[in-house]
Amino acid sequence: MGAVTYPDANVVDFINENFVPIQLAYDAKPESVDYNVKWTPAAIILDRDGKEHSRNVGFLTPDDFIPFMMLGMGKTSFDYDDFDLALDCFNRIMDEYPQSKSAPEAFYMRGVCLFKKTHEGKPLKEAYEELVKRYPDGEWTERASPYRLL
Repeated sequence: MGAVTYPDANVVDFINENFVPIQLAYDAKPESVDYNVKWTPAAIILDRDGKEHSRNVGFLTPDDFIPFMMLGMGKTSFDYDDFDLALDCFNRIMDEYPQSKSAPEAFYMRGVCLFKKTHEGKPLKEAYEELVKRYPDGEWTERASPYRLL
């Protein structure tokens, strides 16, 4: 990723606007032990207290890395019950990066966020229906399959 993704101008701008980046070798101790890093590249989204909210192990292109980072921002906001900010992140992935590796999870998490916000099952069922249309054989479609019964 050091040759392709990290130097990409859009990636650099996105990281600088939204994160405090730290790059460590896989064997940097104690961090590699603390965060269970066994292989690189590993990208981990942490909050200000060092709590992990998202992780990817393996290469991501710039077009997949930015939505991965957005997904991590959304999941962090979700974990802090800031559903509006989380929805902004998930919607942005769905609108700007619908073919990215992070998009199916963003569709799923959008439904979960709307459920948590409204306490109504309809957004969960809609998330499942949208996942079936866009990613019929995907992991997140399978995870959402119980919502078809709502």
